Parts: sequence; C-alpha cells; structure tokens
Amino acid sequence: MITVGLTGGIGSGKTTVAKQFQAMGIPIYIADDEAKALMLRSKVIRRKLIALFGEKAYKDNELNKPYLSQAIFNDKTLLERMNDIVHPRVGRHFEKWKAKQEAPYVIKEAAILFENGSYEHYDYIITVVASEASRIKRVIKRDGATKEKVQSIIKNQWSDAEKVKKSHFVIENHDLSSTKDQVLAIHKTLLNKSKTKLV
Repeated sequence: MITVGLTGGIGSGKTTVAKQFQAMGIPIYIADDEAKALMLRSKVIRRKLIALFGEKAYKDNELNKPYLSQAIFNDKTLLERMNDIVHPRVGRHFEKWKAKQEAPYVIKEAAILFENGSYEHYDYIITVVASEASRIKRVIKRDGATKEKVQSIIKNQWSDAEKVKKSHFVIENHDLSSTKDQVLAIHKTLLNKSKTKLV
C-alpha cells in the first residue's frame, strides 16, 4: 500500500482536496482532527499539556482552544513543545489506522508535514498551493480570524516554494473545476504506481 502525504499552508484548501480524493474511495486520515481527539482522549497527553500550559489548557473537560491559541501566538517555543507531545502519538495512531485499510493508497492530511520532518515517511507528497490573498480571505471567512493573525501563521509555516521543491505533486487550488481535474490526474497516476509496487 502506498502512503501519500497531503499538505499545504493554512487556507490553501487541503480539506477540499482531501474530500475529492475521499469521494473516489481513497481512505483519508486528517491528522489535525485526530490530534484534537487524542488531546481529549489520552490521559498522558492531557497531563503533559497541563504541565506545559497550566490548568487553563482544559475548560469544562474540553480543550481550551482560545487560551492555547493565544499562548502559542505569544510564545512560538510552546507550539514546538506541544507538537513534540502530540505528534508522535498521532503518528502511531495513523500506522494502526493504515493497517486496517484496504485500498491501493491512503492519504494522510497534515498541515506541518514538512515543518516537523515527517515528510520523509511518505512514498509521495501532494502539496496544495493558492495565492496568499485567497488563503487569507478563506481563513478570515472560515475562522473569523484577523488578517494579521492569518499572516502571522503563514510566516511560521514553510513557504509554498519550499514545499513544492520537496513535493511529488502540486495542486494549484484556484477554482473548484481545475482542482478536481488535477486531483483526478494524480489519482490515476497513484493507482498506476500502486500496481507497479505490487508487481
């Protein structure tokens, strides 16, 4: 089975692309969703996050996202330390999930696939790109974030140019029709590659 990493900067449209692959029967693992679930479910993660951020890390037995977001925004080393706690466990969870799948290939969607060095663990990498103006507009509409906050997040992620250099496929997500055509072309290529891998 081929393992594909799907990534892209905030607001690039990774989730839209993931859903298009899913519609063609490809199993999709959304790392961000699983990370949030593990932060609630795992007693070990909960204990470590409280040790890192304090008791306010959880509120009413839920993640205190506004508090964590503000803490990370003010201290970038906290984000790295949080990722060190959460991401190894997400990686192990993904491997268990993958073992249960029956498909020519699976996709793991992860925002910081390059930033955390995990890109080396994939057979192929797809990067979704879009103009910065489009990305900012999408995130403001989706999250109600300020333009300054979105720009700050973009600055903390690898640039599209850096990601593209290390990617096997690039999807330019400017309009839905064109994006679908690109997804279909990549899907066909990956199906062919999965056949040659089985031989």
